[in-house]
Amino acid sequence: MPFSLAGRAALVTGAGRGIGRAIAVSLASAGARVFVNDLDADVLGETAALVPGSAALAGDLTRPEFPQQLIEAAIAELGGLDILVNNAGYTWDNVIQKMTDEQYQAMLDIHTVAPFRLLRAYSGWLRETAKREKAEGRRVMRKVVNITSIAGTDGNAGQAGYSSGKAAVIGLTKSIAKEWGRYNVNVNAVGFGIIETRLTQVMGPEGAFIEVKGRKIAAGVQPQVMEVVKNVCPLGRPGTVEEAAGAVLFFCSPLSDYVTGEVLICGGGMHF
Repeated sequence: MPFSLAGRAALVTGAGRGIGRAIAVSLASAGARVFVNDLDADVLGETAALVPGSAALAGDLTRPEFPQQLIEAAIAELGGLDILVNNAGYTWDNVIQKMTDEQYQAMLDIHTVAPFRLLRAYSGWLRETAKREKAEGRRVMRKVVNITSIAGTDGNAGQAGYSSGKAAVIGLTKSIAKEWGRYNVNVNAVGFGIIETRLTQVMGPEGAFIEVKGRKIAAGVQPQVMEVVKNVCPLGRPGTVEEAAGAVLFFCSPLSDYVTGEVLICGGGMHF
């Protein structure tokens, strides 16, 4: 590996499964100390067991007070925070005439409002630390990686809420990149295409569901839709969670020290 993250402290949200778990594992493998979060305490414990020396705090990022609590817990446990990956999210789809206010707002809350609150909570420690380092004549680069989607860049039928939330993440990323450049923070986004997770699993005869805060939400894609995806994707297949984590790892590494305010699409060349 051409770089090491030894001595770096990272927080990954939505790390209980799939892409988030792969990101946490990849950061730890590069030498970072990792603090993980997920709504589901059971699967979060599984992730923590896979990442030596990690710490974990389960909780709902859409609760207004929780993002502040999470940032404070991570800084207290790790002694600081150099990398923040805003990965938590899920899909709750419907065509617009059937989409409820609750459904639309839920997508904005998890994909846009939660990352905003986490960044706001992080800003106090970050600014004071960067000012002290500047006074000491030191430049320490820190990293924020927000997760978006090709649904946010291109739009997708049946995903007005999800696409809106993921598009807003891009605006948030570019704005904070301009605000935090003075603090030596690279703020970038990775947009995923079809990655092999429970949200994109091929549906069986009885369908597939995820459970979020006691509500069962349909998940997955129809077999014929997956075949279309394979045909229109230049690489001809969905991506793996490890491949998805690789794109995030780039933005967490010193290789991206002069890259900020950018969106990297990790989708095998596919666009909707």
